[in-house]
Amino acid sequence: MKHPLRFDKDGNQWKERGAGTVKFLKHKATGKVRLLMRQSKTLKICANHLILATMSVQEHAGNDKSCVWHARDFADGELKDELFCIRFPSVENCKSFMETFQEVAESQKKEEGEEGSAAAGLLEKLSVEEKTDAKKKDEKSEEKESKTQQETKADAEKEGEEPASSA
Repeated sequence: MKHPLRFDKDGNQWKERGAGTVKFLKHKATGKVRLLMRQSKTLKICANHLILATMSVQEHAGNDKSCVWHARDFADGELKDELFCIRFPSVENCKSFMETFQEVAESQKKEEGEEGSAAAGLLEKLSVEEKTDAKKKDEKSEEKESKTQQETKADAEKEGEEPASSA
């Protein structure tokens, strides 16, 4: 069992969120990984945040069974900057968690790099398509104006050709 703690800035103290299990969940489509932790008895969410390439986890000062990290968490239904700490029953479990956390963060660097390249390509394509669409719209507008002018000229010519009505 892991014991998650959240640092309460207002009270300037650590607040326990219960005991439970922590999971790293990878999204099948995006490849993004989030950390999800639930209390063992109530299944209430204790922590729910993405693992980003910029994140790092470190041993809590003076306790080799605990580790700390910063994250933008959504466990309480709103996105907040939080400082987390988890206490493990053994040093080995803590080290294993820290290694996994760092590996996930490193893998996200690669994902973010690929995602950035793909996004840049899509933006470039989008801007080209927008220009193309804008040209098409301009051409259509010009065609409509030209047709309207031709119809107006034709109507004027017809009015001039029609015989005057005799009354």
